[in-house]
Amino acid sequence: MLSLTYEYKAIPTPEQVQMIEHTLTVCRQVWNYALRERKDWLNSRKCQVNACSIVSEYIIPADVKYPNYYDQANALTRAKSEFPELKTVNAQVLQQVLRKLETAFLDMGRKGMGFPRFKNRYRMRSFVYPQLGKSQFLKGNQIKLPQLGWLEYVKSREIPDGFVVKQARIVRKASGYFVMLTLECDVNVPDVMPNGHPVGIDLGLEKFVATSDGDVVDRPRFFKVLHRKLKLLQRRLKHKKKGSNNRHKLNRKIARLHQCISDTRKDWHFKLAHKLCDGAGMIFVEDIDFRAWAKGLFSKHTLDAGFGQFLSILKFVCWKRGVYFGEVNKDYTSQVCPQCDAHTGKKELKDRVHSCPECGHTTHRDVAAAQIVRNRGLSEVGRILDHKENACGDGLAGTGNRLVKSPRSRKKSYEARLKTAS
Repeated sequence: MLSLTYEYKAIPTPEQVQMIEHTLTVCRQVWNYALRERKDWLNSRKCQVNACSIVSEYIIPADVKYPNYYDQANALTRAKSEFPELKTVNAQVLQQVLRKLETAFLDMGRKGMGFPRFKNRYRMRSFVYPQLGKSQFLKGNQIKLPQLGWLEYVKSREIPDGFVVKQARIVRKASGYFVMLTLECDVNVPDVMPNGHPVGIDLGLEKFVATSDGDVVDRPRFFKVLHRKLKLLQRRLKHKKKGSNNRHKLNRKIARLHQCISDTRKDWHFKLAHKLCDGAGMIFVEDIDFRAWAKGLFSKHTLDAGFGQFLSILKFVCWKRGVYFGEVNKDYTSQVCPQCDAHTGKKELKDRVHSCPECGHTTHRDVAAAQIVRNRGLSEVGRILDHKENACGDGLAGTGNRLVKSPRSRKKSYEARLKTAS
């Protein structure tokens, strides 16, 4: 089963805008009430049996079960008779809010996510219709949604043949409303096999991308270009009264500026990914956890570059265009010569040229690292380039793991240090 999500700019009427905002408000109220119910149950089980909490005490009988999704969904159905406002929103939309809350609690254990938060009017930004019915709901550049009727949107691209629209999500952004259509096709897409010209990629802050072919791309400063304007707007926001219309309008202006930065960065990432795939059959990148970069000295520049988003986009573009995508070990890529496999030592950040003392090979530091990434990728997929053997060895340089200690060797060295100390 192949699933895709297409995003279109919606053009709602004033009545539809009012209905969308009303739906978001009711969804936010359901989310906050359900979250409050779960937190009260958890807090009532925290105190000791023979002592009460000094801060607060939640009196909930001991035989009351934990309010999971099914219990809260049944309670939501019964609450519609007491609160008629719940009947004004599609029932499946409210059920999806409870299901999303259930997923948020499960993700704390599965993915290590944080505790779910209460949502104000700025945080609840979307709702989903899980089913669109069996009747015709697509007509030209319009889609028929429950309680919204025929919603017009900008049909920037056609729905591919063979795909069926399964659900629709309405998203409110700073620049307007968008409709996201989930498409499904009953087809199995095989994995891309290694073939064609290999390209290694090295990411950095000075040069955003350096390829093994010698191409170097400078890093654009998306955030720095509009940083001064953003700083001035946030200074004005500090003096606005909370809850006032002026603060709300200024918040929307800041959000539009942030979205402009995000959209510009994402568009550039897509264009660069397609450019890299034009002349490549295989693309190899380093397996780097960029969350560590985002906490270091250059965290602001790392977040502005968006390395993680770029690799996700590059992986998708490679899959879409039939280019093999692989990740290799990141260790010592800048300390090995791509020609003779000699260890050149650790380089400082100011050293931008790779010069091998063994074979005399000289090139850009990031290009040399990209060539090591390419060689390691070829070694992993079992491919060997059809070129002349290099002067200092028969295999591809940088593919050995002699510099990288395995977990077993690290454990042995740790035990040896303990014996020496004792």
